[in-house]
Amino acid sequence: MSQRDMTVFEHIHELRKRLVLVVVFFVIAVIISFFLAEPLIVYLQEADEAKELTMNAFRLTDPIKIYMQFAFITAFVLTLPLILYQLWAFISPGLYERERKVTLSYIPISVILFLSGLAFSYFILFPFVVEFMKRIADRLDINQVIGINEYFQFLFQLTIPFGLLFQLPVVIMFLTRLSIVTPMFLSKIRKYAYFVLLVIAAFITPPELLSHLMVTIPLFILYEISILISRFSYRKVKEAERLYEQQLKE
Repeated sequence: MSQRDMTVFEHIHELRKRLVLVVVFFVIAVIISFFLAEPLIVYLQEADEAKELTMNAFRLTDPIKIYMQFAFITAFVLTLPLILYQLWAFISPGLYERERKVTLSYIPISVILFLSGLAFSYFILFPFVVEFMKRIADRLDINQVIGINEYFQFLFQLTIPFGLLFQLPVVIMFLTRLSIVTPMFLSKIRKYAYFVLLVIAAFITPPELLSHLMVTIPLFILYEISILISRFSYRKVKEAERLYEQQLKE
């Protein structure tokens, strides 16, 4: 039975099965992540930007809180490919064969972009921001007492949003394939999109021009890349529609 012929209840049952599979895999990934969290935390504490900082726990529960957060975030990263595949498998019966193959290729691209966003923010942006904060503290003759909870919360605040923002090209490509957006529309709203990206960059960076530009410029480039990808996808969609209409006439 094709997805077009399925009833609402059958759709819900299909979705429930896929959600159960994702939840089961996530639980297994959490168990695995319990063994990965400790070496990951130690590695991040021994990084260059953290070596000169003395980590303190201001509450008795801070270490276990950080440990659990790393376990769940690592589990999410491990589960991400399965989540994307189950999403694709749920909607793929409603797509043409060629569209299924194309959209399936979005999954590795999406994972790579997510990891690229994390890597960019951690290896390039995060050290710069930490050094900037230390310089400000030294100028004001402030002795910084760093809480391990605050340190890693700031790390998460800076890196995870970048991993999600780097999904923009894939999201735009997918929406274009579904004819929800067009490259003309994206070009038309460019100035509004830039403003939204500026606001997002302001939220995830300290109030300093250089670090703000280090976030904003890559986001602008991502948006322009998304427009180029949308144009390519839009041409493919129109070509597929034209071939389909020719087949109907024949």
